[in-house]
Amino acid sequence: MKQPSQSSEHLSDALVPAAFVTMAVLNKIGAENNLSLTLIRVLGILWDRRLRMAELADRLGLKKSTMTGLVSRAEQRGLLARAPNAEDDRAIDVFLTNEGAVLVERLRAQTQRGLGGLTSSLSVSDQRQLADLLWRMLESPKG
Repeated sequence: MKQPSQSSEHLSDALVPAAFVTMAVLNKIGAENNLSLTLIRVLGILWDRRLRMAELADRLGLKKSTMTGLVSRAEQRGLLARAPNAEDDRAIDVFLTNEGAVLVERLRAQTQRGLGGLTSSLSVSDQRQLADLLWRMLESPKG
């Protein structure tokens, strides 16, 4: 088994507390808005797209029955809606309602304020570079 390099250990040592701080901010925002972390993730995923219910469940690693219950509760709150998929009438799409889109904008603003202190000591250039590196890391194949 390959031993982690000092560099990867240093990176892990930085990523873990950064993740904890991020989760604390998201937990606080969830509590303030009566939202579970899973529903916050759903709203974030659907912010700029419409997905089939099965695709959404796959992205979240949830069973279809769990996803159906989550979407049903969000529908009752007026945040999400369902409609037949335009290409496959057997599939159901899930998307944000207008109320859901307004909530997502508010959540994004709350998140930016909540996490702002974490990156405020970085220059704009460093913030941009960190964002680019994080996106690249998240988009890379999982190994």
